[in-house]
Amino acid sequence: MSTWPSPIRLEGTSCSLEPLSLHHHDELVAAVRDGELWNLWYTKIPRPEDMRAEIARRLDLQVHGSMLPFTTRDARGKVVGMTSYMNVDTPNRRVEIGSTWTAASMQRSAFNTECKRLLLGHAFEALECIAVELRTHFVNHQSRRAIERLGAKLDGVLRSHALARDGSLRDTCVYSITRAEWPTVRSHLDWQLVKPR
Repeated sequence: MSTWPSPIRLEGTSCSLEPLSLHHHDELVAAVRDGELWNLWYTKIPRPEDMRAEIARRLDLQVHGSMLPFTTRDARGKVVGMTSYMNVDTPNRRVEIGSTWTAASMQRSAFNTECKRLLLGHAFEALECIAVELRTHFVNHQSRRAIERLGAKLDGVLRSHALARDGSLRDTCVYSITRAEWPTVRSHLDWQLVKPR
């Protein structure tokens, strides 16, 4: 029986995404140390010593059909983070792009835009998704601005939705892009990737 979505490698100009593997452990540890990302209280980014467990967790979710995790690489082939299709809803052909983190040195660059362009393109054009969700913490304004720049629309805020690592309650902003919106979003992302910076 085939799984949906199935593991795949996605290639761009400034990034590539490949199926997550335990073989990526050491490179992911180096990437997460770039900016000590685990210190952001409002995110769930693994500490270096927890990376192996995080990889195993994501791969277990993949086995159970609820996640398709990726390792992300920059244009030189260096590992710089992780992302995934998650909360996979096969009957309704919906996925969420999430559990994403990127080394600090690659943030606010074309890298994130192209990663999302590849993931969205595959979701709508190959997987024939009806909608793709993106979620973030209400106070993560950098992430919210990045999601809005993609062309996603705010569906709403799930208040007191989850417990953060420090025990505080997370209000989750839920965004989405629908199949009908994808052609316009695609044109906008393609323009962002070629316009002078």
